[in-house]
Order: sequence, then structure tokens, then C-alpha cells
Amino acid sequence: MISTEDLLAQIPQVLKGTDFPTLGEKYEGKVRDNYSKDGRRILIVTDKLSAFDRIITLIPFKGQVLNQMAQFWFEQTKDVMGNHVIEFPDPNVVVAKECTALPVEMVVRGYITGVTSTSAWTHYSNGVRDFCGNVLPEGLKKDQKFPQPILTPSTKAEHGEHDESVSKQNILDRGVITEAEFDEMADAAMKLYARGVEVAAKQGIILVDTKYEFGKDADGNIILIDEIHTPDSSRFWYADEYEKRFADGTPQKKIDKEYLRE
Repeated sequence: MISTEDLLAQIPQVLKGTDFPTLGEKYEGKVRDNYSKDGRRILIVTDKLSAFDRIITLIPFKGQVLNQMAQFWFEQTKDVMGNHVIEFPDPNVVVAKECTALPVEMVVRGYITGVTSTSAWTHYSNGVRDFCGNVLPEGLKKDQKFPQPILTPSTKAEHGEHDESVSKQNILDRGVITEAEFDEMADAAMKLYARGVEVAAKQGIILVDTKYEFGKDADGNIILIDEIHTPDSSRFWYADEYEKRFADGTPQKKIDKEYLRE
């Protein structure tokens, strides 16, 4: 366990960003610096903490924690869906296959929750009963588990813009991907989520919801890209306190960045 004193001492050393022109063409994401060259992409995970599509602050070791969690989950799910990983040469770095990103994120939700304007709970509490093509029953309470996980796709917005939750039909009407591509991604997302729930449960953790990003590799195969099952892209709750907190109507004990959104 890292002490508060050790964390405070590391604040001046946080990784704000990188500048390595020899690594290739640079694209700066919210949290990751990307370098593309010779069919490979080098992703360097910084210590930035983002919310509401902007950087809020920097936290010591955050990039390392995110990258090593993603490494764990890529390994745990590679039999479910191929991914872009070539190697992890450093705690903050992944070397990956260069892929063409598909402009749809697959969001899988096992519980109805959230505090932002785009969250499932916010829509539901405002009277919405058809959420991204999922017809929701009356009488749900915040943090309640769905009978079955639901898929709520999201458009992948340009840097600085906002993602939009939409239905499968909305996506097909826009023509951004084909129906076959959508179905393959949707099927993979549900299987990846099921594996995540299974593995997390062994540690007494609930994988509440998450998002997956996919791309096409040089051979045209759809594979998993970006990251998987990290606190940046997922919600996690403590399983041993879930039932009591749900019954009492108190917030769940969490291991993610929902506290920042709140």
C-alpha cells in the first residue's frame, strides 16, 4: 500500500504528456499519447484524469495503474476477442497493431445507475422507457440490476466533442458501420462483459458497466482496441456491500471515477 506521504511526494513527477518525434506521427487523446509508424501504434498512458470530455487534474501513478489493469484484462479476454496488443514494454506503454477505429463504442450495462445527463438512470428518472432501443420496465430503482445486461451503443465523437448514446437503428441509419459489423461488435461486447463479471466476482467486485472500442486490423479483422475494464471506462462496486446499500438507498461503495463526476 502506498502511503499518502509517498503519493504527495510524487505529485511533481506526474506524467503530463510526451514528445517523442522519432516514434512516429503523434495523436494526443484525452489520456493517451499515440504514435503511429510502420503499422504499429505506441500508446503512452499519462497521469491525466478526465471527465466531461476535459482534463480535470493529474494523479501520480494513474497511467501505470490503468495500463497494467488493461494488460491484465486483455490477457483474461484474448480467447473471447482478439485485441491489438503486441507487447507491454513499460508500465505506462503498450505497443499495438495499427487499426482503423470503428466509430461506435459498445457500452454494456448490468445495472441502472449514473449521475450524468447521459446516464441510464438520469434518462429513466426523467421518464424515458426506451433507452437506446432497450425497453425498460416500470418500477426500477437506482443501482438495480437488470434481468439481463443491456447494450447502449454510443457514437465515437471527435476529440473535444461529446459522445451520443444511440440505438442500433440510429447507427445503421447514419451508415457509419454495416449491420454485420455492428452485430459482430455487439456479440463480442456481451461476451467480454460476461467474462469481466465472472473474473471480477472472484475478487468480490461487481463490474457494473463498461465500454468497448473496436477497430479493423490490416487484414480486415475486427479486434478490441484502446483499453478494457479500467476505472476510466468502467464502474466497479464492492459486492459484499451491494445488497445492503441498495436496500437502504445509499450510494454504492465504488472503485472508479464516479466520485469525480458526482
